Amino acid sequence: MQITRIPALSDNYIFLLHDPQQNIAAVVDPAEAEPVLKRLAELKAELVAIFNTHHHIDHVGGNRQLLQHFSQAKVYGGVEDKGRIPGQQVFLQEGDRVQFANRWAEVLFVPGHTRAHIAYYFPPEQPSETGELFCGDTLFAGGCGRLLEGTPAQMVASLSKLQSLPDNTRVWCAHEYTLKNLQFALTVDGSNPDLKSRFTEVKASRKYLEATVPSMLGLEKRTNPFLRWNQPNLQSAVNSHDPVQTFARLRGMKDQF
Repeated sequence: MQITRIPALSDNYIFLLHDPQQNIAAVVDPAEAEPVLKRLAELKAELVAIFNTHHHIDHVGGNRQLLQHFSQAKVYGGVEDKGRIPGQQVFLQEGDRVQFANRWAEVLFVPGHTRAHIAYYFPPEQPSETGELFCGDTLFAGGCGRLLEGTPAQMVASLSKLQSLPDNTRVWCAHEYTLKNLQFALTVDGSNPDLKSRFTEVKASRKYLEATVPSMLGLEKRTNPFLRWNQPNLQSAVNSHDPVQTFARLRGMKDQF
């Protein structure tokens, strides 16, 4: 399975999954259709699936136009997003599995950013290979999504679920927010040497408009404050020893950053 990152809108990423043997493709969170159609034409591939993580327009905006070109493609999304995702035909919940080509993905229910958010995790085929996590707006490189429909407790539970995946997992998040996320992280975790090193690398990359997605989950565990609510220095930064309260206060600070 080959994965192509397609920039869209101002800072979105769409992900195209391609199976060259069967020459079929799937797309994750198509914010718009045109760049996806262009890539499919280059590959001469047939679109068979649209995997949506949640209903926001910058994740589903291309659904209907893609279906006009590939009417047989199935549209997947969370069961609680029923009626909110254009063209949705498959309604997923925690524990379901979806197939693309010869790979199976586990469906994870990760509410917080929205009440119906799901993620797709493709485990590695071999121990030496990476897993692939398509997490929408739940987990970002260096950050996490705003709580628009969920609670801090829900988001902590969702992020804990993602945190439990192997370090050798690529994090395909849907926005290029990394530099600003790390700028905030330094205000609450500035003594973290891994974070300081990562910030230097990302700052250099973004100077040349290089993408910082995908990230690696192991790196997120070491540098992302929204996966580190149990760390004493972060708890001290927000004056709380309660994990959910620590997370909530960090998220509130980031909202104002």
